Amino acid sequence: MKILFTDLDGTLLNNQSMVSRNTKAFLDDFIHAGNKLVLTSGRPLPSILEVKEQAGLNYPGVLISASNGTLVYDCDSKTPIQEKRLSLAQVAYLQAQAEAFQLHIQTYTDDAIVTAAEDEEIRFYRRRVHLPLLLAEDYASVLTNGPLKMLAIHLNDHDRLTAFCEHIADWAADKIQYIFSNDFYLELFHKDAGKGSSVRFVCDYFQIPLTDAFAAGDADNDISMIREAGCGIAMQNAAPDVKEAADVITAKDNDHDGLAEFMKSVL
Repeated sequence: MKILFTDLDGTLLNNQSMVSRNTKAFLDDFIHAGNKLVLTSGRPLPSILEVKEQAGLNYPGVLISASNGTLVYDCDSKTPIQEKRLSLAQVAYLQAQAEAFQLHIQTYTDDAIVTAAEDEEIRFYRRRVHLPLLLAEDYASVLTNGPLKMLAIHLNDHDRLTAFCEHIADWAADKIQYIFSNDFYLELFHKDAGKGSSVRFVCDYFQIPLTDAFAAGDADNDISMIREAGCGIAMQNAAPDVKEAADVITAKDNDHDGLAEFMKSVL
């Protein structure tokens, strides 16, 4: 049995945020041969479930690693099998620091985005992630438990996000991780989570050797899983650091079935 951990945006999905016909045909054959699929994304769970449903990926045994590996979800039983959440105190601190840097920052309930205002950043984000909004000035006050992640966004000043990282670095060292999923999005989540952590957890859970794991991605938040898997795959359209971390680079990009073509060549 082989197991494929695949990122969504820029990897499994084409530039129209869809699974192409050729990629779907590969996945059909891959699952039919007795292999396992893990949809692995920085997106929250409801958004990944929407993608899964729209693409017709209704295979038995599919897992989802959501919100940068902070949640591992069994689609058959419709239950989480692992969660790593931020504390409400951490949420309050990060919200205050981000606002001091004049950064948009948001968090999540299990089925909604929590944000202070319906601004340009949230409109941009919701082009792909179609969750309802919960508007609140004090995020911690509307959360019933700690969220899986927070997300800071700035659409035209990457340096401000970098400066924010430097500002919180000492505080974050033993509490949280932060990593870019693209130039606009800074992901903040539990220090023991991450996509690489979910690869180790899932392989151990199903007693699948890491040598039988494939992990594919295109952005910095994919590097940890690319390094953990027996075969780490960078997309042709991946960032330079991702390509450097990978064992292989696909010949084609995400808009030309790059992942499916590579996987077919090695299986």
